[in-house]
Amino acid sequence: MTPLRHKMIESLRQRGFSIRTQQSYTSSVAALARYHGRSPERLEPDDVADYFRHLVLERALSPASCLVYLHGIRFFYLKVLERARFDIEVVIPKREQRIPQLLTRAEVARILASCANGKHRMALSMNYGCGLRLSEVVSLRVLDIDGERAQAHVVQGKGAKDRRVLLSAGLLAQLRGYWQVYRPSQWLFPGREPTLPLSKTSLQKAFTRAKARAGVEKVGGMHSLRHAYATHQLEAGLPVHVLQRLLGHGSVNTTMGYVHWVPDYREGGVQHGDLIAALETVR
Repeated sequence: MTPLRHKMIESLRQRGFSIRTQQSYTSSVAALARYHGRSPERLEPDDVADYFRHLVLERALSPASCLVYLHGIRFFYLKVLERARFDIEVVIPKREQRIPQLLTRAEVARILASCANGKHRMALSMNYGCGLRLSEVVSLRVLDIDGERAQAHVVQGKGAKDRRVLLSAGLLAQLRGYWQVYRPSQWLFPGREPTLPLSKTSLQKAFTRAKARAGVEKVGGMHSLRHAYATHQLEAGLPVHVLQRLLGHGSVNTTMGYVHWVPDYREGGVQHGDLIAALETVR
C-alpha cells in the first residue's frame, strides 16, 4: 500500500466513512492515477478534467457513477493533500429524473404471498412494513426488536446513523409468529451458518423469485419495497417530516422526492399506517 493510499484510508476512517465508501473513494483516485500513469499529487487541474471527459465520453458512465468518482477525487485533494480549493471544472451529465414503476398494495401482497420460505417472507415484510434498506434488514438482531414499545432499532444504517422505526400491530404480530417457528437467537434472519446473518444476495434472489411467481413485471429490485412503503405511507397522510425520520434521510429534500410521486398528497393526522394489516384487504 502506498503512503498516499494509507493516508487517504486513515482520513476516511477518522471521519467515520463506511468500508464501502472507503473502497469506492480510494478506487476512484487509483483509477485516476492509472489513467495518467503517474501519482495523482503530480496532476494538473486539466489532467483531472480530461479524466472526467474520458469517463463521460469514452466509458459512458452514468451520472451517478461519475459523481462517486468526483466525490472521491475531491476528498483526496481537499482532505488528504490538504489543498485550499478544488476548483477544477468538471462537466457531468444531468441525472435523468424518472419516476420508478411503483408497486401497488395488491402487487406487494402478491409478492409476499408468493415467497414460500417463511424466513425470507418475514424479511421482505420487514423491508416493506418499516421501509428498511436491504442492508438494514439483514443486519437486524433479535435484540433490536422491542416488542413492548413496538419499535425496531436500526444499528448503523446509511451514513453510520442509528435510528428507531415503528413496528405496526400487523407486522409485530407476524414477527411474533415468526419467532415462535424459527427461534432465532442472534441474527433476526440468520444465514445457513447461524452465527452469520442472511446474505443480501440470498434475500434479493428470494424477492426476485417471488416477484416472478406473483406475475409482477414492473422493473425494480428489493428496494422497490422501500419505495412502496414511502408512497403508501404518504397516501395515508403521514407527515413528510415523520417519514424522513423513519426512512433515515439526512435531508428532507430527499424525502420530498416521494411527494412528487404522490400528486394528490394531503398531510393528515396519521402517525404511521399499518401497511401489513392493510394488505389483508387487497389479497
